[in-house]
Amino acid sequence: MGPETLAQVLRPLQCLFSAEQYPDLLVGLEVSDDAAVYRVSDEVAVIQTLDFFTPVVDDPYDYGAIAAANAVSDVYAMGGEVALALNICGFPPDLPPEVISEILRGGAEKIREAGGVLAGGHTIDDKEPKYGMSVMGLIHPDRVLTKAGARSGDALILTKPLGVGIITTAAKADAAEPDHLAKAVASMKTLNRQAARLAQQIGIHACTDITGFALLGHACEVAQKSGVKIRIYADRLPFVDGARGYADQWLFPGGTCNNERAYQHAVRFDPEIEEELQQLMYTPETSGGLLISVSGEKLSALTDLFSAAGHPCWIIGEVLEGAGVRVTEGG
Repeated sequence: MGPETLAQVLRPLQCLFSAEQYPDLLVGLEVSDDAAVYRVSDEVAVIQTLDFFTPVVDDPYDYGAIAAANAVSDVYAMGGEVALALNICGFPPDLPPEVISEILRGGAEKIREAGGVLAGGHTIDDKEPKYGMSVMGLIHPDRVLTKAGARSGDALILTKPLGVGIITTAAKADAAEPDHLAKAVASMKTLNRQAARLAQQIGIHACTDITGFALLGHACEVAQKSGVKIRIYADRLPFVDGARGYADQWLFPGGTCNNERAYQHAVRFDPEIEEELQQLMYTPETSGGLLISVSGEKLSALTDLFSAAGHPCWIIGEVLEGAGVRVTEGG
């Protein structure tokens, strides 16, 4: 569902669960973030999220692992740790059991890697395979990260390269080189757990993960909820090998146009930003990295932590006073 339609269908629900009536609901429909957060004590809050989708790759094990990594990513975007997961499954009746088993194994092993436990789930018959998870995470109520805390003077950090969405689309058309697809799969299967831990260790202002609404969509959400302007440096954006080439061939998924329609009112590109790059920034990602807003004073400490941990990160922009998102060639 596109962002405009999603906002429309959720609007009648937002007034049903007000903060005054449900004070322990720290993040819900009224606030709207990557996941819901509910305080159960002064020391513990529950992060609750779910996500599922149709296959993005042919290999069933990889599909399951990617779906799980994508589902738990919202827990990490809120700064928490994964505790418990349940499978959400829709499979055709004629899909071989061994294929389903591999999908579920991929998901289960990724949850174990995340430090959580898989405790069951629910399955229905469906014409097209669908798989994902409902995930519960835990966090101290005072350490919850949201999209709403970015401040003028912050730097923007990205923890994974972009472009997996256009590569998986190219693969569906048999137009992707195997090495490009392998690198995209490896990126999608990588958990955001370490990146979230490093961010929490240094202390940051805001965080979100880059998924279906693409870099520009999620950047717009941070800008809007934080009441700031975001500037992105186009020449600093990292991409998975092959993504720029497939953009030149115009192999964009349909979700790219949906995101552009939804967010173009808030985005301004400098004239030198080529159209293919603009479209890449609107292209949906699957299990993308974290977009972190950190104060300028802590920037070096954070990048040093990432470097010491052997985890990549890129400084891709800054937070300014104002509104919306501006994309410039450099900064």
